[in-house]
Amino acid sequence: MSVLPCPARRRPAQWWSPAASVSVLLVAVLTGCSSSGSDRAPDTAVATATGRLPTSHVHGVGIDPGSGSVLVATHEGLVEVADGAVTPVGPTIDLMGFTVVGPDHYLASGHPGLHSDLPNPVGLIETTDAGRTWSPLSRQEESDFHGLTVSDAGVLGFDGSLLFSEDGRAWEPLPIPAEPHTLAASPDGMQVLATTEQGLLRSTDAGSSWSSVEGAPLLQVATWVDERSAIGATPAGAVWVTADRGLTWDEVAELGSAPEAVTATSDGEEVRIVVVTTAAVLESSDGGRTFETLLAR
Repeated sequence: MSVLPCPARRRPAQWWSPAASVSVLLVAVLTGCSSSGSDRAPDTAVATATGRLPTSHVHGVGIDPGSGSVLVATHEGLVEVADGAVTPVGPTIDLMGFTVVGPDHYLASGHPGLHSDLPNPVGLIETTDAGRTWSPLSRQEESDFHGLTVSDAGVLGFDGSLLFSEDGRAWEPLPIPAEPHTLAASPDGMQVLATTEQGLLRSTDAGSSWSSVEGAPLLQVATWVDERSAIGATPAGAVWVTADRGLTWDEVAELGSAPEAVTATSDGEEVRIVVVTTAAVLESSDGGRTFETLLAR
C-alpha cells in the first residue's frame, strides 16, 4: 500500500506486519488533554499492581495478539489490565499516542518522565519487549503524535500535521481537512477513518485523499476489526458498527459513559473489543453488542 496519490508507486511495507484496527463534548475532549503536550510526564509510575488506572484520562488502548493482554496507554506510562488489577509496564512516559504492531511490538509517542533519557517530545518510539523498554525511531524533539495507527503499509501519525512512514523513520506529509481525534487504518492500510469535530472522515487511498461520510454518527473514537468492519463510539457513549468499510453505520449498544480509546482484534470468528471510558475499561466478545467491565475507574 502507499499513501501517495498514486498507490501503484509503492508496494506494502511488510516490515510492520501487524496481527490484524455531540460536538461540544468532542471539542472538550480534543482540547482538554492538550495541556500535557508541553510538559514532561511525572516520574511517579505505580510500582505494584493496583485496582485503578494511574491517570484520569488515557489516549490509547491495545490488545497484544500474542499474549492477549489488554494494554492501556496513560500519562504515567503503559499498564496492563487483567482480573480487575492494573500493573505498570516499563518506564514512566506520558503516552499521547499508542498502537500495537504485533506480539510484544508496539509504537508510541508523547513525553518522557523526569529521569528518562528520551528527548522531549519523544517522537516515534518502539518497544519489542512488550513495553518494558523503548527505543527512539524518528522525529525526536519534533513530534508528539496524538493520533497514531499502524497497518501492513506503515504508520500514520498526526502531530499537528498528518504524516506517513513506511518504516517508522522516513516521513512524508499528507493532507487532511480537519484535525483528527483518532486515526484508524484497516489491516492493509488502504482504508483509513479519522474522527474529527466536523464529523467522520474516510480515505480509500491510505490517507492521500479524504471525504466526509454522509449520515455517519459523530464518532469520538474508532478502530478497524478487519478489512470491512469497524467500530466506533460517540462522545455520549453510543456504540456504532459498520460492515461496509465505513460507508453506513448501525448503533448496537450504549456504554453509559464517554469513550477515551478503543481497540479490536479478530481471529476470523470471535471479535474482541476493548473500550476505555471515563468510568471503566470494558470488553466485548460479541461485536460490541454487550460489554463486561474489566476494571472500574
